[in-house]
Order: sequence, then structure tokens, then C-alpha cells
Amino acid sequence: MKYTTLPHTDIKVSKICLGTMTWGNQNTQAEGHQQMDYALDQGVNFFDTAELYPVPATAETYAETERIIGNWFQKTGNRDKVVLASKIAGPGDYTAHIRTNGFSPEALIDGVNQSLKRLQTDYIDLYQLHWPERQTNTFGIRDYKHNTEDLWEDNFNEILHTLQDLIKSGKIRQVGISNEKAWGTMRYLEESKKHDLPRMITIQNAYSLLNRVFEGDMSEIAIRENMGLLAYSPMAFGVLSGKYVKNQVADNARLKLFPRFARYSSDQATEATKRYLKVAEDHNLSLAQMALAFVTQQPFITSNIIGATNMEQLKENIASIHLELNDSILASINKIHEIFPNPAP
Repeated sequence: MKYTTLPHTDIKVSKICLGTMTWGNQNTQAEGHQQMDYALDQGVNFFDTAELYPVPATAETYAETERIIGNWFQKTGNRDKVVLASKIAGPGDYTAHIRTNGFSPEALIDGVNQSLKRLQTDYIDLYQLHWPERQTNTFGIRDYKHNTEDLWEDNFNEILHTLQDLIKSGKIRQVGISNEKAWGTMRYLEESKKHDLPRMITIQNAYSLLNRVFEGDMSEIAIRENMGLLAYSPMAFGVLSGKYVKNQVADNARLKLFPRFARYSSDQATEATKRYLKVAEDHNLSLAQMALAFVTQQPFITSNIIGATNMEQLKENIASIHLELNDSILASINKIHEIFPNPAP
């Protein structure tokens, strides 16, 4: 395994992070526990979860993933071996079954306290805001279009003050953002610097061969401000395994079970995937490992969040840490990117 530290801290984390959002839906508790056992044995010490998980989010399965992790901590006593990240759900119809008061002080305090109970731990190492409260272009929306009827009011300072209190209480150690854009990211940093408030040290956004939007304005922020990207969906919901274009799809494949998650399945994304597959095969690589290695070796990456629904996938994904793509492979990848830039934003 390769390691780095969370920016502005001395917290050592693996460059591969174990994602957990299928546990409690596509995966059972026993399977989640098996994945954690294996990942930890391979040197993966960084686990990412959220109160929202498993996905798709429903009232019936709400927070089951955190419960599965908490039961594993209780069973194994391995809490001190893991750097644990979780998230508070953002507002919207999709999460109305959780709460409807956004990132208010009451919401943040309740979110942390409930997660701690489910996770059976006294502290969360990295606590993240799952997506912005304001209306902006996230989750596959390519361009920002201002909505004059958006009732959101600037509350960055209030959020950071509440998070500061939670840090002082010992319940969380560090804070980060997720699915954020350049303006929101810089507003958080501005408030932190101006008012000596906690700094958002990481950002968890989608990043893959099919979605390199982060390389625009966000990568400069990440590098100049030392804010690490925790890349999610590096396999584009499994599309970058090549199984869909090769028609080798299991019945429990994510996009087969949940076709509404079609963010990575446009005609352009499919054609780009076929071309990336050929590059991998020409170099005797699996597309999955090539796709993951591409993400891991980017200079703005702190950790690459991998997920799997079976042990074979998990082993292949973790083993990608040993692959370093050479200049020839990267040049071939970038030629495809020029033809199909960000087909799945």
C-alpha cells in the first residue's frame, strides 16, 4: 500500500480508501465485514461512509451502512486502526426522510451524534458535508444556471462555527466538503482564514476517466490551497470495468439494478469507454486497474475511493495501487479525452 497524510494534519491515510455505499443494500453485513477485514489486511486504513448510505437512499435502509461498520468495530476492536470518514446528508426531496433543516447548527449536531451512535465510536476522523445547501450544478448537471427563487442564504460562517464546537468537543477531528464547486470551496477557505475557523482539508468529488471536470478550476484550488481530492466513482459506477461494453453484466450490477443512475451511460461515455478499453488491452492491462491507477497518480489526489460488490472486484481494485501508468499510456488516454472531454460530468 502507498500512504499520504490528510492535508494540514499528521493523519496518515492509504492512497486507496474503502468506499461502503453498497453495504446494507447490494451487500449484506457479513459481506461488508469481509471487505473491511480484507482491506485492512492489505494496508487500507481509510474508510469512507455517510449517514445517507446505502444508495439508493430510502427510509427503510437509512444509515444501515454506518450500523454495519459500527458492528464491525464492536466485533473486531479495530477502531484505532482505521481513519474513519463520514458525511451529513445535504437537503432536498431525496433526503427528506432524514431531516429538513439543512446544515443548521441543530442538524450538524444531530448528524454527528446519531452517526457516532451507529458507528459505535467516540469520534469521527473526517466529517464531511455531502453536498451544498444552495442550488448549483452538481450530480451530472454540466453548467451553472442561477435560480433567482433559491431561498438559500449564506451560512458558511455559521457552519464552520458549529463544526468548530464539535471539534472542540472531541466528536470530530477534521472537516471536509463533498460535491462542491469552486465558489463554495473558496468561500469556506475565506471564512476559515478570516475568522480563524476550522479549515476544510479535503473535497470529495467525482473523478474518473469519464469525468475529469475537477481538472479545471478545482485542481488549481486543490494544489494551491493544499486541499486533497478524495475521488469518488473512479470506476464510473462500474462502467470503467468494461463489463457493460463487453456485455458481461451480472444480475446484481449497479446499473442493472438501478438504471436511473445513468450518469455514466451516455452514447459518448460508452464510446469513450470502448476506446479506453482498447488502450488497456493494448498494454495488457485490465481497464479497471488502468482507470484506477490513472486517478491515484494525479497530483491533487489524497485518496482514491474504491467500492466493490464482491471480493474479486475488491482484490483487483486494491491491487491497482501497484500500477503506475507510463507516458505512452497517459498520452493515449489524453488523446481519447480530447475527442470525448468529460462525457459524464
